[in-house]
Parts: sequence; C-alpha cells; structure tokens
Amino acid sequence: MAAAEEERRVGVALLGAGMIAKSHVAALSAAGDRLRLEAVVSRHPERAGYLAALYDGPAPSFISQIGEVIDDPAIEMVIVATPPSVRAEVIAPLAEAGKHILLEKPVGRTLGEAEEVVEICERAGVALGVVFQHRVRASSRAAAELIASGALGALGVVEIAVPAWREQSYYDELGRGTYARDGGGVVITNAIHSIDLALSLTGPVAQVQAMMATSKLHRMEAEDFAVAGLRFANGAVGSLVASTAMFPQRSETVALHFEQASLRIGRDGVVVNWRDGREEVLGAEEVKKHDWHQRVIEDFAAAIREERAPLVTGREALAAHRLIEAIEASSRDGKSVDLSG
Repeated sequence: MAAAEEERRVGVALLGAGMIAKSHVAALSAAGDRLRLEAVVSRHPERAGYLAALYDGPAPSFISQIGEVIDDPAIEMVIVATPPSVRAEVIAPLAEAGKHILLEKPVGRTLGEAEEVVEICERAGVALGVVFQHRVRASSRAAAELIASGALGALGVVEIAVPAWREQSYYDELGRGTYARDGGGVVITNAIHSIDLALSLTGPVAQVQAMMATSKLHRMEAEDFAVAGLRFANGAVGSLVASTAMFPQRSETVALHFEQASLRIGRDGVVVNWRDGREEVLGAEEVKKHDWHQRVIEDFAAAIREERAPLVTGREALAAHRLIEAIEASSRDGKSVDLSG
C-alpha cells in the first residue's frame, strides 16, 4: 500500500504563461510519470500553446478560467506563476477547493499580502510551497551541511551580492518594476532568492540600515539599486548589495565568514577557504536551466504524497519578506529598523 501511494502520479496545473513558464514545463516534462501537466491557465490560452512543444507527455489543455482547474479531480497541485499583483484572488478559490499551491516568488507584493496568502492556505488545510530554487543547488546543500557540522566556528560577517544587469526593455514590459504589479524593484524581484538562501544559513536579521535608489541607467518606478547594512540575531554583521544596473552581469553570491573558514556560495559550487590555507570546492554540478525548478517541483509533489511540509513553506518564506520590508522602511525613513521583536 505504501509503495503504491509513493508511486501515485500527481496532476498539475500551471497558472501563468510568462517567461518562467518555460522552466516549469521543462521541469515537469523531465520529472516523468510521477507528475502530469494537466492544464495551463492563461488569460490568452492561444498564445500559450507554444509550451506544448516543451512538454514530453500527453498534451495539456490550454484554458483561461481557473474554474476548470477547481472542478478537475485529477489536478492536486497548482503552480502559480502569475505576477505578484494577482495572487490572493486566484489562490483563495484554489485552496478552498483543496488544491495544493506551489508559488513563484514573491509570495505577495508586501509583507501583509504575503501573510494573507499564507493564512488562506493554512485555513484551507492545503500545502503552500515557494519556488526558492537557490536552496536546492548542490552548492547550497553542501554549505548547509558544512555549517551544520560545527566545524566552522562562529559566524562573523555575511556578504550578499546580486550584481545583475537588465536592459531597459526588461522594464518596458507593462508593469514591470512598478509597485502596483511587482511590489518593487531589484530587491523583491531579483535579490529575494539570495536573501532567502542567506537567511536559511545565517538565521534572522535583528537590525537594518539601508538605502534604495533608481539609477540613471533605467527608467522605472521602483529601485534598481539597494544597499543595506545588516546585524544578525546571532551577533554577526553583514551587507546586501543588489542592482540590475551593473554591467556586465556577474553571478550572485552569498559569502559567509566564520572563525575557521570562509564560504563563497555560487551557482557553480561553494569555495571553502580554511584559515590554515586549504581551499576546497564543494557542490560543483552541471545542470540544465530547469533542473533546480525540477527539484523544487518534485519535492513539493513528494510532500503531498507523504503529507509533510515542502522544502520551503509559505510561512518560512515570510522571513525574506520581513527583511525586504525593513530594507524599504529604512531607506524611506532614513533610519535603522529593529527586527529583533
């Protein structure tokens, strides 16, 4: 009986057919028989048909109404990949219908909206997972294991760096980089992945002093540059520097400086520089573009089968939102923000 339950295929609907939809469809295709894409929901389903060519399985239906998802007993989970401005209004009826929700970041445009989404799913008794795929990289897992071993000693300094570049055409898309659609700029849209990864390894931030700005290199409502000084609850200090105006784009990194070694965590591995002069590279891997999404999706489907929490729950994701709200408040008011309470 347990083996049969473990092999049960999970039916999936994808809500949203924007840029990230390609990664989700490719990931679902690579997952094989354990998952089946039953439907793609888009305001313009005729434009989303191109996704069928990326899916190696029975062709999903392309529809415009979530009512068809709600009424389909074959669909157990819904990947919500809509803009942040369309979240609670679509998640509420899906959750009430018993559909488990895997949500693209951010959870909401504001901390309040994010909390509302979490509470909707908790009241309905459905799982809410968040696609923070940096957590499933081999480098991130290797860093977490090394930190947990206790061999590094106390954490002293943290560096979170997101040196990205986006052409103006990126922000010319209707609503991108606005508070009404996205909830902000580089911090909530781009840096949130590195923020989540860092917090999963360091624990919470207790105090923030920040500045956000829109550089001369972009025309947009929200910020394309942010810098923040951080004081962590464990006594460590650190910094966040994030921008989409840094050309050429470089890799995002989280660097953690401990008593016995420093770790620099990137997509290609974690470099460990020990104080005795040794250097190691852990968690190096070759991946396809959709591999990390596939790991997140497969974990979420397994969580449904096993009736356990997914890798990153909606409530756990609120930690990143709280820090982002504090960064925004500190920049706006020109004061440090205390998060220790």
